[in-house]
Order: sequence, then structure tokens, then C-alpha cells
Amino acid sequence: MESYEFVAIGDTVVDEFIELKDASVHCDINSEHCTISMRWGDKIPFKEATLIAGVGNSANAAVAAARLGLRTALVTDIGVDRDGDEIVAALKKEGLPEQLIRRHRGIKTNHHYVLSYDSERTILVKHEAFPYRFPAHLPPPQTLYLSSLGEGTEAYHDQIADYVEKHKDMFLIFQPGTFQMKLGIEKLSRLYKRADLLILNKEESERVLGHTTSQEMKTLLEGLHALGPKMVVITDGRDGACASDGTKTYFVPMYPDTRAPKERTGAGDAFSSTLAAALTLKKPLSEALLWAPINSMAVVQEIGAQRGLLSREKLEAFLSSAPESYKIEER
Repeated sequence: MESYEFVAIGDTVVDEFIELKDASVHCDINSEHCTISMRWGDKIPFKEATLIAGVGNSANAAVAAARLGLRTALVTDIGVDRDGDEIVAALKKEGLPEQLIRRHRGIKTNHHYVLSYDSERTILVKHEAFPYRFPAHLPPPQTLYLSSLGEGTEAYHDQIADYVEKHKDMFLIFQPGTFQMKLGIEKLSRLYKRADLLILNKEESERVLGHTTSQEMKTLLEGLHALGPKMVVITDGRDGACASDGTKTYFVPMYPDTRAPKERTGAGDAFSSTLAAALTLKKPLSEALLWAPINSMAVVQEIGAQRGLLSREKLEAFLSSAPESYKIEER
């Protein structure tokens, strides 16, 4: 089997974006908890619908890494159907091989619906139950990137844990998805402990650690480090991100938008995967952190999580022309 520098593992989906024009958003007094509303029992017009195949946390990471010049593959499961065909075609265009994509007859490919309104999005998700199996004889890549998998995957996670514990020199990045967080720390303790880098947003960090109220970044970084990962990164949307290698703590701001964002799906994945790619390219954490927000900025200029992902040349051009305020702070 061919060897790769970067291998991502996780569910792949078809996202159908529905851009709403007749809705309203309601938030609490602190603007932290918002809901979107539409008229009940009515026909609601929308601006347009766009179908984008071959996305999902891990697929997005694979595409980002490939565009940044890494020899990349994706381990995923899809159906033998039209959506599956669309996914294979989309990934091939990005130079990703079909070798590690398993297809299953009688099981639908994951198809999600993204309700897009005023540059934010709400996603309706459904993960199909695939007979997951870790690929036999996969040569250890330089970096293994593990993210979102659906329910009923405890045995599959154990297979992945067996693999990463066997290959101790491989760099493991863990970006837990919704269902992985629901599994809890105990069931995935081997992966948290083995991770070289753990990436979560602030709300996810609080959920993983069992906090019911907002916490300081320092508290969250220390709590996540206690689970075992060597490095921890916590993103906080437009308020930037904090990172810790266990010795030093860094803050990186959001890269300034070059124009008004169109749609924010994939901003977090762009940050995580670009950081992962930069580390795979042997960039130090402080430099890799400056790469990540640039791809996040570029992604939100387009619909979907991948269209705006940059090549290494274009990303480095943004970095070289960054405003003076765009710099790492050591805390």
C-alpha cells in the first residue's frame, strides 16, 4: 500500500446548502444562545440551494493538506449511490486517492442539510451506520488526523487506538466531532492520552470537560492537558485561539477579513487542518498558529468548507502582507 505524509480518518458527507431569505434570529440577553425561526406550516422561499460533495471534518482536513502540498489520503466510508459517486469525483479532483475509501451497497451516503442565514449556519445531520473497519497494512503516515465519526463506532475507535499506540513516532491529531464528544472521555481515553495535538473550540472544550458554565481559557487548557495530549489548541471564533505545549501558552488573533464573510461553514476545520498541515511541514507551533487563521478567513469568503482553501503559495502571500497587529502573543 502506498505511504502518505498526511492521512485523515472520519465520515464524509454531501452538504446541501439552503440559503434562507425569510427567517429571523432570536438571542438571549448575552447573545450567547440564539435560535433561528421560520413560519410554521407555510411555504418559505429561499435564495438558492448548492450541493457540495466530499466534505466533513476529516475530508476538509485532507483537502486542505493536499492543497498545501502534502501527499494526502482519506480513510472514510460511503455508499454505492449517486452521492457516493459525487464524493469520489470531488476528492479525485483534489488529488486524493480512492484506495482508502470503502463503499457499501445498501447504505446511503451521509447527506446533510445546511441552513445558511446572515453568514451563519445551522446544520441538520444524520450519520449512517457503516460497518467500519480500520484499513489493514496502512503504512504509518507522518501525521494521522482523526475527527468526526458517527454513533456506534466504539469498536472502530479501539482499532484506531491500537494502531496509533503501535506507531508511536506518528504525529496524532485529534479533533473530536459531536458523537465522539458524546462518547465521553473514558471511552476515548486512549486517544486523548496518545494525541500529540488536541483541537477543540471553546464550547466543545467545556462540554468535554463537563463544565456547565463558561470557563477561562487557562482553566480549559489545563483541563485538556490533564487528559494526556502533548499540545492543546482551543479556538474561540472571532476572538482568536489559544494554544499550549505544556510549557508555553500562545494567543493568535483572527486574520482580518478581506471582505464581508459569505458563509462561516468550515472556518473551524480550515483552522485545525491548516495548523495540522503546517506542523506536518515541520513548522514550530508559534509559526503554524499564524498559518491557520488565514485559511479560515479565506474559507468564509465562499460557500462551503473547501472552496476557499488556499495553496501554500497563496497562504504565504497573505502571511507576508499581514497587518502589523497580526502576530503571536505569548501568555
